[in-house]
Amino acid sequence: MKNIFKKSSAILISTMTAMALFAGTASAHVTVNPSTSATGAWETYTVKVPVEKNVATTKVTLKIPKGIEYKLYEPVPGWTTTTEKDKSGKVTSITWTANGEGILPGQFQRFSFVAKNPDKEQDAAWDAYQYYKDNSIVEWTGNEGADTPHSITKISASPATEEHQETDHHHGHHADHDDSVKEKSAANESDDDGTQTTTMALSIIALLLSIGALIMGFRRK
Repeated sequence: MKNIFKKSSAILISTMTAMALFAGTASAHVTVNPSTSATGAWETYTVKVPVEKNVATTKVTLKIPKGIEYKLYEPVPGWTTTTEKDKSGKVTSITWTANGEGILPGQFQRFSFVAKNPDKEQDAAWDAYQYYKDNSIVEWTGNEGADTPHSITKISASPATEEHQETDHHHGHHADHDDSVKEKSAANESDDDGTQTTTMALSIIALLLSIGALIMGFRRK
């Protein structure tokens, strides 16, 4: 009986450790997509805000990196969008405030806006502040590797994006470029969702294998 208990305990501990490892990998952060964009482009940026606590998120503030010119936002039902400007009239931050319950535990929300990228290459760091209903605030302002890192968009000039920019400029079709950017942003978000789905699947497989080992241990006894 003692041997069975020891085996069962060992299997359960291994299972919990595996689940904790996968849960840490799957932990979601506030992200801004796309992660790469072209210099001088009119880009559609999308902020993805997940809830990592047992209370709702009621407000999100995003700082606009220097060099990026905010233009306009996409309305989100149930949310009020406000901006802050500097003395020159440039938008320095965007805030989305919930009119109702906000983003509930187990949910996420996307907020989109259009901005013009700088003409020079840079790594644009998006500092974000997530406000919860219990008055706590998570500051997504750390560097890569931190517990609460900010999202980064690498803005660079590449032959492919430059070609699109020249075509858009020649024909004056900013809207067409905007649509292509939305498709690229959606693809990046799809990759992000796919990574989380894969991680969850691995967690389930690990759990099933551990349960199977536990059953085999009992049968041998």
